[in-house]
Amino acid sequence: MSIATQKRFAPKLKIRKGDTVMVITGEYRGKSGKVLEVYPKDNKALVQGIRIMSRHTKPNAQEQKGGIIKKEAPIHISNLMLMVGGNTTRVGRKVEEGKSIRIAKTTGEAIK
Repeated sequence: MSIATQKRFAPKLKIRKGDTVMVITGEYRGKSGKVLEVYPKDNKALVQGIRIMSRHTKPNAQEQKGGIIKKEAPIHISNLMLMVGGNTTRVGRKVEEGKSIRIAKTTGEAIK
């Protein structure tokens, strides 16, 4: 890997764990859910109730029953948009009192 393509730090994402997001493109367009986990290195997020996949498993010590387990799969961050007050909004950053905070572009209010 060359130095030019090497990433030193994970990117600062506009979506965090606990946010409510809406899918803006793809198969799940129009659906919304809560972010369960964010993967900054992959630019993906796990959203509750979105992109449910079936996983075939064997019985083992942790899972006494085998069979088909339904679970969420990660979705790319670019396909998600933050929801504030029931409406989707773009996210900006502003420095207040030496700390960087997220702001909603539509209303200008601070996000948590």
